[in-house]
Parts: sequence; C-alpha cells; structure tokens
Amino acid sequence: MSNESKDSPQIDEVDIDQAEAATLDASEENTAEENHQENDVEAGADVESLNEQIAALKEQALRSNAEAQNARRRAEQDVEKARKFALEKFVNELLPVADNLERALAAGDVDDESQKAVLEGVALTHKSLLDTLKKFQVEPVDPDGEPFDPQLHQAMSMVPSPDVEPNTVLTVFQKGYTLYGRLVRPAMVVVSSAPPSEGA
Repeated sequence: MSNESKDSPQIDEVDIDQAEAATLDASEENTAEENHQENDVEAGADVESLNEQIAALKEQALRSNAEAQNARRRAEQDVEKARKFALEKFVNELLPVADNLERALAAGDVDDESQKAVLEGVALTHKSLLDTLKKFQVEPVDPDGEPFDPQLHQAMSMVPSPDVEPNTVLTVFQKGYTLYGRLVRPAMVVVSSAPPSEGA
C-alpha cells in the first residue's frame, strides 16, 4: 500500500505537468492563430491599400499621357499655323505693288505703239508677281458680278441697279487676297441695292 501511495503522487504530478503543457501549447496555438489572423487582416488591408494606390497611379499616368499628347498636338498646330501665316505681313507689303501694276495696265493705251512694249513688260511683271504669290497660297479675291460676302468684301458704296439682284458686286475698286484661305485684305467693292420704288 505504501508503494501505491508513493507512485500515485508521481502520476498525478506527471498528469498535471502534461495538462499544463497541453494548456500552454493550446494557448500558444491560440495566440499564434490570433496573430496569424491579425496578420492576414493587416495583409488584406495592405493589399487593398496598394491596389487603390496602383489604380490612382494608373489613372494619373493616363491623364499625364493624354495631357502630353494634347500639348504635342497643340504645339504641332501652332507650328503649322506659324509656318502658314508667317508670310502674312510680307504679303500685305507686296499687295500694293500688285495694285500699282494693275493701275498701270488700266491707265495705258494698248493701241498706242509707243506704250505697247512698256505695257507688255508691266503685264509680264504683274503676271510673274501673281504667280509667285500663288506659289505661296496667296489667292486674289475678285468678286465682280458675284453676291456680296461681308466675310471677303468691303462695301465702299451702294448703287441702285434695276439690272441685277440687290447685294451684287457691281464694281471692284481693289482686289482682295487670301493666304491659305484666310483673308489678308478684303476686296473693296460697289454693291447694288434695290431701285427706289416708283411710288416714293
């Protein structure tokens, strides 16, 4: 009996130690699992945050790309306009020369033999000037007999005329010119108006 009483406390102590160890192991496992779950939650939040940052950066990159393309396109258009219309001031300075050559041709007498050679030279010079202007897309606006267009013509006066429709160009005092389709100088014209009514 004494042997049994001696052995039983040892068994109890071993059982207690094993139970404590098992409890410690379980609590460590619970703590580790809780830590693991917390890490999973934190990692999930980090992943979500990173995904949001990636989406924001992608959008920012797309916007920057679009802005860069728009700026490049605007710069190309500005360069193209500058190239096209750089001659505008120079063309304005040349137009009076064309006008003077036209006036010389109109004032000359073609039947007079003494003027014939000079007038031919003036006509050739005038044609050469107009051809050169045409190479650089400078086109004359000569609206004789056409409807009046305030975008291209400047009315100097209005004359009643029963022979033509109202607002028709009767006379061109000075031709207008365009550069690449943009008006450089309007044509100066006389425009027809409706004749006064007989009852007035």
